[in-house]
Amino acid sequence: MTQEEFHKLVHHVIDRQTPPPPETLFMGGMDNWHARARLAHFLAMPKSEHRDEAIELLRSVVEAEVDEENSQDVEEKVYALQKLSTLEREDKNYDDALRHINLAIELAESTDFLYKYILRGELWADRWSTLHAQGSIQSAEEEVDERIAAYEDIPIKHNSYLYYGYRFKAQLAAERGVPLVAKDYMHMALKYMDVPESYLAGLNQAFNQQHENASWILNTIDHATPNPDSLHWDI
Repeated sequence: MTQEEFHKLVHHVIDRQTPPPPETLFMGGMDNWHARARLAHFLAMPKSEHRDEAIELLRSVVEAEVDEENSQDVEEKVYALQKLSTLEREDKNYDDALRHINLAIELAESTDFLYKYILRGELWADRWSTLHAQGSIQSAEEEVDERIAAYEDIPIKHNSYLYYGYRFKAQLAAERGVPLVAKDYMHMALKYMDVPESYLAGLNQAFNQQHENASWILNTIDHATPNPDSLHWDI
């Protein structure tokens, strides 16, 4: 992509977003990997006609060097790798999707930072979702069990590894048509999330569903659960 094409896409985003992002986000243009990654996130939004360009820009970030002493620098690279992997999974390009989510996990876990927007447990859940989509369900479930075993005895309340691990097991149980097991795993997942009291009534109503459509019940529970991005996590 040329600088001219890059700047045309920047103005495309600014003209169509409400509110528009500040143009300073994209300073440095094609020569700045942060600018490329930020533009790619906007271009990858739903209904965007520039999804291919988003993938191109994100792939250009894969080899970018980061300052591992700077949490924001590391987090932005991890976020770009995670988004790239998601887009590749949607395209059924599973080998690349796995490679890039693995790089995201490796980078995120190479530091002790508590990131603002990235949850390590969510990165692992993205890996398991890719393995699942690829048909490697047993491998995904074995990895989930390994993560749970590694973290369940650590005295930390708000643990994203355990929340996403048990949630993934709930999803598998729902797929297998076992609603009681799916509910049990979601109860276990929510033990590790700081759920505000205002959500409890909705969650109780969701858990009290008695029909046998396990996937629908789990979807209802998910919709009654607070957005993990808005909550406090210890790990």
